Amino acid sequence: MCNKYLEYAAAGVSDLRPYQPGKPLAELEREQGIRDAIKLASNENPLGPGPMALAAIRAALPTLALYPEGSAPELRALLARQLDLDPRQFIFGNGSDQVVEFAVRAFAGPGTEVIVSQYAFAAYAIAAQASGATVRIAPARNYGHDLEAMAGLLNAQTRLVFIANPNNPTGTYLTAAALETFIDSVPSHALVVLDEAYLELMDAADYPDGKHWLRRFGNLMLTRTFSKAYGLAGLRCGYGIGHPDLIAVLERVRQPFNVNTLAQVAAHAALTDLAHLRATLANNHQGMVTLRDGLHNLGLTILPPAGNFTAFAVPGGGQRVYDALLQRGVIIRPLTPYGMPDHLRVSVGLPVENQRFLKMLGEVL
Repeated sequence: MCNKYLEYAAAGVSDLRPYQPGKPLAELEREQGIRDAIKLASNENPLGPGPMALAAIRAALPTLALYPEGSAPELRALLARQLDLDPRQFIFGNGSDQVVEFAVRAFAGPGTEVIVSQYAFAAYAIAAQASGATVRIAPARNYGHDLEAMAGLLNAQTRLVFIANPNNPTGTYLTAAALETFIDSVPSHALVVLDEAYLELMDAADYPDGKHWLRRFGNLMLTRTFSKAYGLAGLRCGYGIGHPDLIAVLERVRQPFNVNTLAQVAAHAALTDLAHLRATLANNHQGMVTLRDGLHNLGLTILPPAGNFTAFAVPGGGQRVYDALLQRGVIIRPLTPYGMPDHLRVSVGLPVENQRFLKMLGEVL
C-alpha cells in the first residue's frame, strides 16, 4: 500500500522499519480467547517492582499535577554516591534507549557515520538512520561483536560506535581486555556508547564494569536502565554516564520533563531495596540454569545465556515454533527481524513459567 506521506519524510525515514517489541499479553489473550498467557519475550523482571519502589510510587501520587524535575536531582545524587562519580556525569532518559537518541541527535546526521554490529540491538541503527547518518554494520563473529571488524570501519566521518555488553539478543559479551584495547583505538572524534542494560544480572567472572574506564576515556559513555534488574520497565527510566562536558552537550537535546515523577522516585527507591535485588538475582540464576538445561535436554543448540535471556535455534525455522507457542499461551521472541530466522529468544520467568515454556516447547517440537 502506497503511503503518500513518505514523500515528505526526512531523509532516512522512508526506508526505516519500526522496532518490533514483544507481543503484549493482553493482545494475545484477546486473540486466543485465553486468560492465563505468560510472556517471556521482553527480558522483563518476573518479580516486578520491589516493595520499596511501590511504596515510593504510592507516596508520590498526590504530586502528579506538578511537572517533574528533569535533571532528576535526588536520583542523580544517589547514583553518584553509589558509583563514586561526579553528579555532573549523569543524564537521564525515558528508558536508556532515549539516552541513545540523545547521543545520535547530538553527534550524528547527514555526512556522518555510525558503527553498529550485526545482530546488535535494533534501536541503535533505527535512531542513526532516522538522523540521516550512514549506518555501517560490522559483520558479527560467532553472533557477537567483532571488534577488529568494527575498528576497520572507523574513519574521519565516524561519530558514534555502539556496543552492547552483553549483546541483546544473542547473549555474547566482551571481556575487559578486548574492550579496553578497542576503546583505546577509537579516535577522540567518535563516541563509544557502551550499553550495559544487563550489568546487574551478569555473574560471569570476566564480565567488565565500564565505569572503571570513564576517567581514562573521555569519548566513552555508558548506558544503563532500571527496566531489567529493578523491574521498572513500564515506567521507563534509564541513564547515561560520561565525562561532564559530554553530558553537558547531551543535555542540550534533552526535553525538559522527559523522565516522569513516578519513574524517578521508583528508581531511587529501587537502588536502596537490596533485598528485592537479591531475590531478583536468585530467581534469575536458577531460571537461567533451568532454561539452559531444559533446552539442552530438548536437543536444541543455544547461544551463550546472558543477563536474563538466552537465544536458541530450532529446526525448520523459528516462526513456526513461535506461532505454535502463541496458540498455547506462551509468548517468546522471534529473531527474524534481526536476520536470525532459525532462532528464538526466551527470557527468564518465574519457576512455574519456565517449566510451562519448556513443556509447551517440547510438545511443539
